[in-house]
Amino acid sequence: MSQPDAAAAAIVEIDGSRLIDRLRRLAAIGARPDGGLNRQAFTPEEGEARRLVANWARDIGMTAETDAIGNLYLRYVPDGTDGQAPVLGGSHLDTQPAGGWLDGAYGVIAALEAVQAIAEQGVPLARPLEVVAWVNEEGSRFQPGVMGSAWFAGHFDLARAPQIEGSDGEALDHAIVGYKAATPDIEERETPFPIAGLIEAHIEQGPILEREGLKVGVVEGVQGIRWFRVEVLGEAAHAGTTPLGARRDAVLAATRLVQALSAAMADPADVLRFTVGRFVVSPGSPNTVADKVTFTIDMRHPDPHELDKGEATIREICAGQAAPCTAEVTVTETLSPVAFDERVVAAVAGAAEALGIAARRMASGAGHDAANIARVAPAGMIFVPCHGGVSHHPAENADEADLIAGAHVVATAMARLAAR
Repeated sequence: MSQPDAAAAAIVEIDGSRLIDRLRRLAAIGARPDGGLNRQAFTPEEGEARRLVANWARDIGMTAETDAIGNLYLRYVPDGTDGQAPVLGGSHLDTQPAGGWLDGAYGVIAALEAVQAIAEQGVPLARPLEVVAWVNEEGSRFQPGVMGSAWFAGHFDLARAPQIEGSDGEALDHAIVGYKAATPDIEERETPFPIAGLIEAHIEQGPILEREGLKVGVVEGVQGIRWFRVEVLGEAAHAGTTPLGARRDAVLAATRLVQALSAAMADPADVLRFTVGRFVVSPGSPNTVADKVTFTIDMRHPDPHELDKGEATIREICAGQAAPCTAEVTVTETLSPVAFDERVVAAVAGAAEALGIAARRMASGAGHDAANIARVAPAGMIFVPCHGGVSHHPAENADEADLIAGAHVVATAMARLAAR
């Protein structure tokens, strides 16, 4: 059997106890008293996590590199593969201010364990392997999120960095300089570079896998996202002297719109996601009829035509049911649905089948770095179940057996893709 054929049929199992130990040690960086994590982008805490992961990689013979925005690349280049486009695995190290220990970190450590297992087992490869930790995926300190992967894919202009201010007032360009200076031994490389394939492992952040008793989700794509701002304009008036019939109450109009929109967006197939996440009343005085309400809509669906239909419905209802007030609808963010590369999806599905791990195909309801990379290179994702579907919360958790099973799939899929 030739070397590529051997890797194409490889079954690789990682060291489960080492995976969990590394995840636990990483979770000590930025730990909160409530059990959660606060390790936001470009902070000293994320820098410490970066150093720890880079040192683990160096201990197994990998090299560490970065780029202009601060993404971390850990490279394993077997003999005869230098110059070939690599297969990447990874996710991110930053968290929400009150986040959990697995969101992002699991994908990085699962990929690191995958590379170490492949190297230890001497699996023959035709391509290098790399572990990547993209910066500022969460977007909690600096907006927009998924910034590192967006920059790599050409969708974020780093020239904007001086104008982007973090939640603590620090400018993005200054934060990046300080972040990279904390690891001066990590050399900078030219990017972007060709990628033969990318796999991002992640907790599902939803309840489906746990509910169905499955250990792995083979992610076929990421839902499209469309954000809206709705401004309902009425007229301020005295709460005690203005008759009800003479009022243009923006609160009553806005709540009526929200109820009508929620009913119109009901989806019997439970695929469409419709969320009103912010509701701001002005002037916000207890004895004044509100003259303005601003609320947001987050709408998600894997079919762009359904997003278009949803937008048309939003505009129709807001135009027709706001009286005696008026409503203005503005699209504030649009992310097109992403279909992952079928070769990567098949490699993930085939790895789960070869390992005897129960899996199902599914779409991601949340945005991920892999969606950005999928626009410029073959990419895919692996989900593992998390308790109650909870994420972005200190209670975020998963069964260790499921985390280990997902990492087995990562290792096997990466080895098989690197045979191509």
